[in-house]
Amino acid sequence: MADTRGRLEELRQQTLRRLARLTGDFDKVVAASRDSNDDDEHDPEGATIAFERSQLASLVRAAQDQLAEIEAAVARLDAGLYGVCQGCGQPIAPERLNARPVASTCIACESSR
Repeated sequence: MADTRGRLEELRQQTLRRLARLTGDFDKVVAASRDSNDDDEHDPEGATIAFERSQLASLVRAAQDQLAEIEAAVARLDAGLYGVCQGCGQPIAPERLNARPVASTCIACESSR
């Protein structure tokens, strides 16, 4: 379990670094858009800035979601439920947990969703 906790913590740190980087990038795009023309429709750069802002916002949300999955996996580990499928209660295959350490369901239950 110490190895699992270490992997989850490493994943958590990587995600926090990515989230900080993305948030910084998002803040820069927002700041740059303040200095540009407010009329996105007629500003040749407006569509690009809006696209970048939207793309970065999506990446920030994905990183936040991943962080929540990691925290949930740590909570399951603390509760002694890590590696137990939340769908059927059977063990999750080690290969699945190796590939996706935050998995909360077995492949069969995930496939039936």
